[in-house]
Amino acid sequence: MEIQELSRGIVDLDEAKAVQIINEFLASGPSDTDINQAIKACQEGMSEVGKRFESGEYFIAELVFAAEILKGIMELVRPRIGSSGVPTIGRIVLGTAKGDIHDIGKNIVRDMLEATGFEVYDVGVDVPYERFVDKVREVHPEIVGISGLLTFTIESMKGTVDAIKSAGLRDNLNIIIGGTPVTKAIATYVGADAFTTSAAGGVEICKKMVRA
Repeated sequence: MEIQELSRGIVDLDEAKAVQIINEFLASGPSDTDINQAIKACQEGMSEVGKRFESGEYFIAELVFAAEILKGIMELVRPRIGSSGVPTIGRIVLGTAKGDIHDIGKNIVRDMLEATGFEVYDVGVDVPYERFVDKVREVHPEIVGISGLLTFTIESMKGTVDAIKSAGLRDNLNIIIGGTPVTKAIATYVGADAFTTSAAGGVEICKKMVRA
């Protein structure tokens, strides 16, 4: 399978092409490494779709359709990365920051975390600060992951972290932010312990957090 062709199928909103590529790929008996490369290609495709949305080249209809294409791909891929029999290595509360309705990156990370052995509590998209706080108080996770695709959600990420601090829940809790606009400087500003722009990279960071 040409990895970049899968990415291109998503960017071009060519559902038939993307599904054909992933079906042929899965029929070839891919290794875990191959599957991770395919997931990365999907992420790269959605990242480009997000850039086109922010630049005005794509609109909400295109964004939603690309999300549906990726959802279909992940439904085919997910059984190959299923976590049955994998021992639980940690708990994470995961959600998209207040004001942002995008869930593609979050959902990919969720699937990969579950495959790795994390118990994931997905609180959804456009998540109010209080919902993060309530879920942290309820399940006592080792990690909170906050996703955001659009630049303006940086302030929402900061608001979430501040709310967790105000609730007295920040001690012994790792917070990671993820998405296209995040950087080390933004992570520092937000008050997060780590950041990632890669699904696979984010999973590796989370694994290190629970092993520390």
